[in-house]
Amino acid sequence: MKKTIKICVIVFMTLIISHSLYAFFADSIVYAEPEFPIPRLSLSIDEANNPKEVATSIEILVLLTVLTLAPSILIMTTSFTRIIIILSFLRKALSTQSTPPNQVLIGLALFLTFFIMAPTFEEINENAILPYTNGEISFEKGVEEAIKPLREFMFKQTRPKDIALFVNISGMKPPKSLNEIPTKALIPAFIISELKTGFAVGFLLFIPFIVIDMVVASTLMSMGMMMLPPVMISLPFKILLFIMIDGWNLIVKNILLGFN
Repeated sequence: MKKTIKICVIVFMTLIISHSLYAFFADSIVYAEPEFPIPRLSLSIDEANNPKEVATSIEILVLLTVLTLAPSILIMTTSFTRIIIILSFLRKALSTQSTPPNQVLIGLALFLTFFIMAPTFEEINENAILPYTNGEISFEKGVEEAIKPLREFMFKQTRPKDIALFVNISGMKPPKSLNEIPTKALIPAFIISELKTGFAVGFLLFIPFIVIDMVVASTLMSMGMMMLPPVMISLPFKILLFIMIDGWNLIVKNILLGFN
C-alpha cells in the first residue's frame, strides 16, 4: 500500500514539474514560418455582369464534362477497342490465363492507340486547339474543327452497312455525302465495326492454337492418359510456337497495318 502511494506521488510530482517547465519555456519558443506559403483555395458563385461571363462559365462547364467523359471518348472513338479485343483473344488462345496481366495489355493497347492516332491528334491540335487558345477562332468553331479529323478516321474504319443501320433507324433521309452523316450515328457504327473486326481477328488467332490442343488431346487419349489435362501439356508447345514465329512482332505489325 505504501509503495502504491509513493508511486502515485512520484507521478503527480513529475506532471507538475513538466507543466511548469512547459509554461516557462513556452514564451521563448519561436515557430518557424513555412518556407513556402500554403495556398488557400476558395470557390464562389457570383452573379454574372454581362453575357460574356455567362459564356465563359458555360465553356468551363462543358470542358469539365468533356474531361469526365474523356476515358469513354478515348476508348470508343479511337483504335483502342479493336486492339484490346485482339490482345484479349490472344491471351485466351494461348491459355495463359492472367499472363500478360490486364495492366500490361491495357498499357500496350493505349500506347499503340497513341501511335496510331498521332496524325489525327496532331491535326486536331493544329486546326482546333492552337487557334482557339490563340483567340483566332471561337469555341464552337474549335469543336467543329476538332471533330473533322476524328470523323475522317472513323469513316475509314466503319463499314457502310453499319452506318446505314443507324441512319435508317434515326429516320433520316439517305445522305448524299459523308458530311451529311451525323456524328451521333457515326460513333455507334464505328464501335460495332471495330467489335466485328476485333472478333474476326480473334477467331483467326485461335485456329493454330486449337490445332495444337487437338493434337495433344488425341495423343494423350491414344496413350490412355485421359486423366491428364491436355492444356497442361499443350501450353508449353503454344508458347514455343508463339516465340518461334515472333508472335508479338507479327500481332502488332498486323494491328498497325490494319489501320492504314
